[in-house]
Amino acid sequence: MIELTRLNDTKFILNADLIESIEEVPDTVIALTTGKKLFVKENKYEIRDLVVRYKQEVFNKIL
Repeated sequence: MIELTRLNDTKFILNADLIESIEEVPDTVIALTTGKKLFVKENKYEIRDLVVRYKQEVFNKIL
């Protein structure tokens, strides 16, 4: 799970496994596997880093 910020400054937690794609047009839009789209303040590189850290945390607990 990663914490992100909506355009109205509210924070929320997203299941990173649901991310299908991320675009900047110019706002950052996250397309989910469910078909839903989320607009967030973080850029695509920040989101990528959050997902990588989350996955490392999960896999380190498994191993």
